[in-house]
Amino acid sequence: MIVNPAVFALVGGEVVAAALTGAAAGLGAVVLRRWDLASGSELQLALERRTYLVSTLLGFALAFQVLSLFLFVYAADAIAPQLTGAMCAAGALKAGAFGYPVLVLKLLNAVLAGLWLTLNHADQQGFDYPLIRVKYRLLLGLAPLVLLEAGLQAAYFLDLTPAVITSCCGALFAEGGKGFGGSLADLPLRATSVATAVVLSGAVAAALRLWRTGRGAAVAGLLAAVALPVALAAVVAVVSPYVYELPTHHCPFCILQKEYHWLGYPLYGTLLLGAVAGMGAGALQPFRRVASLSAAVPAMQRRLGGVAWVLLLAFAAMAAWKVAASGLRM
Repeated sequence: MIVNPAVFALVGGEVVAAALTGAAAGLGAVVLRRWDLASGSELQLALERRTYLVSTLLGFALAFQVLSLFLFVYAADAIAPQLTGAMCAAGALKAGAFGYPVLVLKLLNAVLAGLWLTLNHADQQGFDYPLIRVKYRLLLGLAPLVLLEAGLQAAYFLDLTPAVITSCCGALFAEGGKGFGGSLADLPLRATSVATAVVLSGAVAAALRLWRTGRGAAVAGLLAAVALPVALAAVVAVVSPYVYELPTHHCPFCILQKEYHWLGYPLYGTLLLGAVAGMGAGALQPFRRVASLSAAVPAMQRRLGGVAWVLLLAFAAMAAWKVAASGLRM
């Protein structure tokens, strides 16, 4: 195992978050079987008290799930100098069998955690716990993924040793290279740029319309969901070479380093949070007609639309600025 303070902090936080999520899922299983708001039984009263406390604690745990995506990449970048051949997080993640699977799982869990937090906040606006079954069903699907992530992450860090020889980002994200990274680097520059501009413009416009009029939440959510993978691919295929001013350097991780002013953190952060906000607005659409949420949900959707269009526009502006200000011309 590679010894690093960032690794210990991340693994410790993940264990706590997984434990809280697992405990909350256990309560959720009871709620789905025994919840009856019309009942005045001791069990029902106990469930009502416990679900409020557990939801609060789970909110912190799932917020950490979103943050842990960035902490994981930071930790991988921090240990890269201890691994032969690694220049950044790309090589460190390749050094273990579970590195990239954990990264993908963390991204998925961050999105699902954001959606659960959105549903939970909406549920707390209603006097009759209108979404309690919905949010606990989602939690029962999310909890195994969180536990799996914690286990695979621990296995990844425990398996790492300085003796491992790994690949550098130049090989992993090389044009014509094998693997998923090479496929992203091979995406055509012009077509990818146009597709990304169209998708991001649509997502921003739909979120802005939702914020201004309260309409089109489903469309905004769908476009936000599409914008996330499209924009991530564009960072590799289009944006990265302009940041590095090297036409062959497509690494999506080096931009997280000091040499590039840690640009990757605000770049990826605005994209992820903006996309989750848009998807959250769409996820609330089926509950607009719930009586106790008839005023709260439309207001939440408009706020989420406002967050989505600001953050997605900020991502697009940062990416466009780096391309326009770069000395590279392709």
